[in-house]
Amino acid sequence: MAKQNKHGLGRGLDSLLGHKNNIPYEVVGQDSKSRVGQDNVGTIKIADIEMNPWQPRTAFEEQALKELSDSIKIHGLIQPITVRKKGDNKYQLISGERRVRASKLAGLEEIVAYVRTADDMQVIEMSLIENLQRENLNSLEIALSFERLMQECNLTQEQLSERVGKDRSTIANYLRLLKLSTPVQLLVRDNKISMAHARALVSVADEDLQEDIAKEVIEKQISVHKLEEIIKKLNNPDAETPAAKKKDNVLPKHVEEVRSDLAKHLGSKVNIKRNIKGKGLISIDFKNDAEFERIVALLKVNNQ
Repeated sequence: MAKQNKHGLGRGLDSLLGHKNNIPYEVVGQDSKSRVGQDNVGTIKIADIEMNPWQPRTAFEEQALKELSDSIKIHGLIQPITVRKKGDNKYQLISGERRVRASKLAGLEEIVAYVRTADDMQVIEMSLIENLQRENLNSLEIALSFERLMQECNLTQEQLSERVGKDRSTIANYLRLLKLSTPVQLLVRDNKISMAHARALVSVADEDLQEDIAKEVIEKQISVHKLEEIIKKLNNPDAETPAAKKKDNVLPKHVEEVRSDLAKHLGSKVNIKRNIKGKGLISIDFKNDAEFERIVALLKVNNQ
C-alpha cells in the first residue's frame, strides 16, 4: 500500500513524466526556441491558449478570482502556468486555469508559461492529479477526478490507489458519491451537505426521497449520526428498536400480579418474559445451594 500523504497526493506531476531534470521545457517567446531546464520560462499570448477539457474543477469563485486578479495587477503572476504545444503558436492548458482566468480579468494579454512535451494520456493524468493535489477541491470534484482517471487512463481502484497515494477504501468512498442523484450531488458540490452526510444518503434507493432527506438535513441541521438512524429505520421498517423491545417486555397487569405474588411467596426475585403472543419464560433467582433447596421445597409444597 502506498504511503499516505496528509497534505497532498503521493505523486507529483514531475514523477508522471520522470525526474524534473530530465523533462524538456521550452522557453517560449519570439526570440528563443531552445529547449531548456525548468527554471527558464517565457510568455505566450493568452488568446493562443486552449482550455483543458479534462479540468476537474467545475466552479470558480468570483470573489477569489477578483482577489487573485488584483494581486496579479500589483505583483504579477508568481507561479507560471503549464501548457503543451498544439501547433504553431497554439497551446493547450495542462494546469493553471484559475491563473489564466484571473490574468484575463486583470487585462493581461500574455502570461508566463512552461511548455511541456506530453501526449493526451499524460496531459489527462497530469491535469487531474495536479488539481487533486490542491486541498480546496470539494468532495464531488475529487470523486469525478478519481472516476475520470480510472476511465481515461484505464486504471483499477488498486492502481489508482498506488497512483495518487490514497487508501483504496478512501477512493471507494469518494466514488460512492457518484451514485447520488444529480440534485444531491449539486448539494455536495456546493458544500451544503458534508461528504459524511452524502455517504449515508447513498443507501437511499429512491432518488426523490434522497433529495427530500438532503434538504431536511440542511434545514434542520441534522447530524450524521441522526441521519444514519433515520436511514436505517427507512431501510428496515420492521426492525425492532430498543424502545420497541422494551415495550414488548411490559407485562399485562394480571401477569405482573402473578409475578409479584410468586416473588413474595418464594422470597426471591422472579422474572417473567412474555411476547405479545403470550409465549414466555419464568425465571427464579437463587444465590446458593441452600437457597435453591429452600425454593424447591416451597414449590413442592405449592404443588401439593
